[in-house]
Amino acid sequence: MPDDEQSNVHRLYDTDHTSDHEAVQDSIHEDVHGIVHSDAERVAMDAAAEVHDADVIEGEVLSEEESAALDRRLESRGALVVRRATAPVRVVRSAAVAVKGHEPTMKVGKATLRHTWTVVQGAESFAKRAYDASTFGMYRRQMKAAEAAGDREALKEWADRKEMATERRHKRLMDLPRLFIGLVKVLAATLLGIPLAVFVIAVLTKLTGNGSFTGVWLGFFAVIGFVIAAVSFVWGLLLVAAPFLFVLAMYREGKRRAEPPSWLVTTGENEFDLAIDETTIARALDSLRIPNITRYLKEGYKLQFITPARQQGRGTHALIRLPGGVPAAEISKRRVALATSLHRAGSEVWPTTGDEAGILDLWIADKGALAGGPGPYPLLTEGLVDVFKGVPAGKSLRGDELREPVMGRNSIVGGAPGQGKSSASKTFMAGCALDPTVEMRIWVPDQNFDFERFKRRCSRYVMGADDESIRQIRDDLKEMFEEMERRGELLKAYQVEQVTRELADKNVGMHPLVGLLEEAHVAFQHEEYGAEIAKYAIALVKLGRKRGMHFRVSTQAPTATSLPKDVTRNCTNNTAFYVQDYVANDGLLGQGAFKQGVRATDLIPGENRGTAIVKGFTAAKFETLQWYFLDGAEGNDQITPIIDRALAAIAKRELPAPGDSRRPEIETRDLLADLDEVLNNELVPIADVPALLRDLAPTWQPYQSLSGKTLREILAAEHGIKVPSTGNKFPLNPATVRDVIVLRQRDAGATDDTDEDTDTIAS
Repeated sequence: MPDDEQSNVHRLYDTDHTSDHEAVQDSIHEDVHGIVHSDAERVAMDAAAEVHDADVIEGEVLSEEESAALDRRLESRGALVVRRATAPVRVVRSAAVAVKGHEPTMKVGKATLRHTWTVVQGAESFAKRAYDASTFGMYRRQMKAAEAAGDREALKEWADRKEMATERRHKRLMDLPRLFIGLVKVLAATLLGIPLAVFVIAVLTKLTGNGSFTGVWLGFFAVIGFVIAAVSFVWGLLLVAAPFLFVLAMYREGKRRAEPPSWLVTTGENEFDLAIDETTIARALDSLRIPNITRYLKEGYKLQFITPARQQGRGTHALIRLPGGVPAAEISKRRVALATSLHRAGSEVWPTTGDEAGILDLWIADKGALAGGPGPYPLLTEGLVDVFKGVPAGKSLRGDELREPVMGRNSIVGGAPGQGKSSASKTFMAGCALDPTVEMRIWVPDQNFDFERFKRRCSRYVMGADDESIRQIRDDLKEMFEEMERRGELLKAYQVEQVTRELADKNVGMHPLVGLLEEAHVAFQHEEYGAEIAKYAIALVKLGRKRGMHFRVSTQAPTATSLPKDVTRNCTNNTAFYVQDYVANDGLLGQGAFKQGVRATDLIPGENRGTAIVKGFTAAKFETLQWYFLDGAEGNDQITPIIDRALAAIAKRELPAPGDSRRPEIETRDLLADLDEVLNNELVPIADVPALLRDLAPTWQPYQSLSGKTLREILAAEHGIKVPSTGNKFPLNPATVRDVIVLRQRDAGATDDTDEDTDTIAS
């Protein structure tokens, strides 16, 4: 212990009463923190505690004279004085009490300094912007950056812009004298015109006897006085408020432009939200310590913002051209580090590659904006759907409502267990159920009751992982495949490329058909029926989309061994919840998606449950989608009311109920048979035949637009009937048509006989 401390004495004294040793001991240890260096010190303190039970006040460092004087005062009052036999200890106020006492002061001091610093930063920002505006700083920086990047086109463009801006400013300066003269003229006219008008009014008032000449002028001066007083009052308020308003403006600018130093942010303000703009984005990119970016900014160049940072939905969006040699994919790899620099959670920052490899497409969510989720399902209590316009899916990070396309598409959805894969499919199927024209089929090769509430709305529903259930799935897919082929013939007959809303509403068997294969990997990997199921699934995703069919594959194992490659390649709606590796990521989002920064691996399991990376929903390369959630649990069943509403809409339109065997069959007609019926025995010009066919079948769409030339081409290409151009009338001979019909029937009979013989031999 230092010599100067050897002369100090540790004093404890009593005020009123005594207590037991333990209470005083606890009080001593809690409220007095001295520097104890020997057993003798502890003995002295314990002895004092045994005799004196009092609130311990803070200790002081006393000189020997002060200590002796204190001893005399205490002895005169009958108090016991405890002296230390060994080196005394310096006693200071309790550290905890001291810190606690100064903590509010520290907080207030830091807050004052921080807000002052923010105001100064705002003033600096205003000054820089004023200097930039006066010297065309923005144009100069962009020209310098374009020159550094070797982009001559951009350099010329910015040089032209600067020249035009200079010309505009010169023109405004040249116009200032004329503007000033004009204002003076207006003011002079006002000062002369108003009194003249008052004079005329006063004279007329006097002549008409409605008042006095003096009264009008007195009223005019009273109005002038009131206006002057009001202006003076407002002007005085402005003069008083102007400094405060100016400081407030600087504070807001500083808050938006810069982050306070960490030593000025107290622990109670750790939720500091950094305003997102070009400056903070550039600073965050610089913090990634990518050499080319660091060197670029150090040399005084500014990042080129193709699209300035601006509010977009629930966050801020910007497009940035990165310095040469820095691909946007490199920023995507460091997303979490970038989020840290922007004071955001990892799931709130999404850097992706723009139209070029060197363009960073950056979206930053407002702090905590994603915690609220997408909100309730929009069709929870009312409304129907047109699947040709898509079904409600959820909301993007920006807060835009997204719809998943249905017609002309197929979809694949996957992710780790428990992240929302099945919930997304339930949301999708609920939307499809609300279109009365849609036929739904659901297959679940598992003991999974997630879709049990959809059973009443389905024409085919299988749930189970046993061999019989898997075989039923195979049979249902085969049936769907056969219907797809029949629909292909109908498209050909109707001479249309794909099913439209108009054709679907004709109730001719071309209604939308949506099939969901949940836990698809179980069905595809079945030893006995897996190969056939895969064969039909591949055919459906390749050919079904134009024929009004949508096939949806859902799996938690998106690998090459669990899913056929041709299924994943032909699904254009891609949904990926959290997955653990790039293999599963690319299996759901397409080959190379991981390298391009489209990564479901960046989602956080549990925290981002219900959030997925989707492709094909919009024109964007990908979207981060928060899916709507529909609860099917007992006591909060949201799905059953939707199914009830869907079934009521089907009944109201008098459409076949789900599972009804009387669902509309695909209408077909035999052209040769119809020709046989409408033709007599005479030759008929080919141009007159379409009208006869329309009279026979007025509702058959292919006949409505049929022309003689088209009919002649169809007969030649599909039936081998060549119509001669006799007399340029192209007469159709009915006998020729009937001969072809006979030959066709004979060939069909021969085929049937061959099949019977084959069956006999086999038996």
